[in-house]
Amino acid sequence: MSTYGTPGLVETPTARSLNDGELAFTSSLVGPTLRNTVTFQIWPRVSGSFRYTRIDGAQGDGSANYDRSFDIAFQLLDETDLRPAVALGLRDFLGTGLYSGEYLVATKQFGSRLEVTGGIGWGRFAARDGFTNPLGILDDRFETRPGGLTGKGGQVETGNWFRGDAAIFGGIAYHLNDRTTLFAEYSTDTYERDSNQGLIDIDSPLNVGVQYRFRNGVDLKAFVVGGNEIGAQLSYVIDPRKRASPGGADTAPRPLGNRDQLAIADWNNSARGGGKAAAQRVLDARLAEEGMTLQGFEMSGSSATIRVENNRWGVEAQAAGRAARVMATTLPPNVEELRVVLQERGVPMSQVTTRRSDLEDLQYDYDGSWRTYARAEIGDASDLGRAGEVSEAFPVFDYGLTPYVALSFFDPDEPLRAEAGAQFKASYRPAPGLTFSGKFRYPFAGNIEDSARVSDSAIEPVRTNAVLYARESELEINTLTAEYMFRPGKDLFGRVTAGYLEDMFGGVSAELLWYPVGSRLALGAEVNYARQRDFDMLFGFQDYDVVTGHASAYYDFGNGFQGQIDAGRYLAGDWGATIALDREFNNGFRVGGYFTLTDVSSDDFGEGSFDKGIRFEVPLSWVTGRPSKTTLKQTIRPIQRDGGARLNVDNRLHRFVRDYRGQELRDGWGRYLR
Repeated sequence: MSTYGTPGLVETPTARSLNDGELAFTSSLVGPTLRNTVTFQIWPRVSGSFRYTRIDGAQGDGSANYDRSFDIAFQLLDETDLRPAVALGLRDFLGTGLYSGEYLVATKQFGSRLEVTGGIGWGRFAARDGFTNPLGILDDRFETRPGGLTGKGGQVETGNWFRGDAAIFGGIAYHLNDRTTLFAEYSTDTYERDSNQGLIDIDSPLNVGVQYRFRNGVDLKAFVVGGNEIGAQLSYVIDPRKRASPGGADTAPRPLGNRDQLAIADWNNSARGGGKAAAQRVLDARLAEEGMTLQGFEMSGSSATIRVENNRWGVEAQAAGRAARVMATTLPPNVEELRVVLQERGVPMSQVTTRRSDLEDLQYDYDGSWRTYARAEIGDASDLGRAGEVSEAFPVFDYGLTPYVALSFFDPDEPLRAEAGAQFKASYRPAPGLTFSGKFRYPFAGNIEDSARVSDSAIEPVRTNAVLYARESELEINTLTAEYMFRPGKDLFGRVTAGYLEDMFGGVSAELLWYPVGSRLALGAEVNYARQRDFDMLFGFQDYDVVTGHASAYYDFGNGFQGQIDAGRYLAGDWGATIALDREFNNGFRVGGYFTLTDVSSDDFGEGSFDKGIRFEVPLSWVTGRPSKTTLKQTIRPIQRDGGARLNVDNRLHRFVRDYRGQELRDGWGRYLR
């Protein structure tokens, strides 16, 4: 990785790419410049990067300047015996333009140790030894490039791409062994702005460096830039598909054994006081051992149905498989059809029907996962009502006291701010789908409230007053809601939530989702009445209220790619749409990004020009190897403004439902027999 956090030598890019789906984290220090970059290999031939840069002394008064930028790179050609790899890249195509430049680069390996790179670049890549743009033969407009920085950032300056002078860059990498690599390059970047301010001393186009890879995969690089500036870099590349424990640290599933032996078990022999009630008691205990709650049980003739809520397994197919095994090792021998209804908050989501004999035949089969999927039936579960409900299933009361940390990113005075304290959460569910819950926080320490940023918004300040909420609150009611989830019909899901919906707004939210069990497409609609809360985050409200809502479309493109479009009205009264694309791996690790465009102009929006961000979801099981439904989530916005701001409501239906529908169950079916 280069100092810019993309595949490269010291500073110049190469035509190499990460493996599909890999994430790279890079931090580099060059003179007064600290660059922190995240790069994601979105597709095998497309990568994207987000970079946050600090330049000390850039303001001229000793303070620092901060810059956010995005890159994208395309792998045009793979390397062959005779042909080099070729890549095309756009650096800082969505930012202030501080690092803006485009390049076409080729890389070829000779033998096992030497790699040679050469390329042509424009923009910042052509600051040294530039020549007339060869693209000028197509149109003389390519020969000039508009100068200066993009004031508010966030604009896609397509009119600048591949324009102005061009220059040639290149270099070599020599692998001394599998851990140590030497670099030398000819760089055409002169750091003109920094040099003019006396912040950096660049005398030479030659940069050299050495990199060492530790056994844990961390890369440490030391280098000299411009003949004078000594720098250092730390890089780490992870593959989201690889868990900490690849096979998992799950307990072994229950072996099926001989079903005829169940007939003579005391608890299962009607002549000895057994029968359905005794079987239910054993089912309940064994499901609890598997981290599931029995909420319903029916048995008639050769078929049986259980309704379970999964509290442990991150893959619902694995929960269904574990539940089916419990049935097969508990129920009388004549029961052949095993139906597992997967529920959430007491609401039936989907059902999986398996023949008991199939489980017995395939539990040790080399290709058992696929064969059980081919023989199983996955269907909707909207028409069950409360038939067979276990009397002890409701009410449910849950509570917990935990620490919390709230983060605030990219304040120009302090890029990372945080608040830490104690959090108490409680919920009461008297009946399926009906939940009363609250989340209360008390901060002990933090510096979010110390920010000097106050709203300068040209539109309603629905988010830019976040500092006032941190400053004027102590004990806070973060959320306090009544929520009802229900099934209005086949393939339909409904939600109504009322109360203090989030830290800044309260009101009423209603949503309807159509999601056929085996469909890649889901459609939804949501309408909300929201009123702005007082800054102390207790029971009061301010004068501002708004009706918001969106029509949404969700589509599973396959290979883990999930697309989403939400069109409608946002909190500040603006109209527009949000487009999102996420990639989710079968272990639940998720990386994605989004942007929102509304009728708020870029000038009225302010810094950043429009709302956008990247987001990560990391299952706790990915880190520990142990089964868990807990997920660590973080959304990183380059800037939080008021345009395109959407109401934050817990348990929006698509994410609430998606793991239980046919496509997701299929994608996780490799763990059905685990």
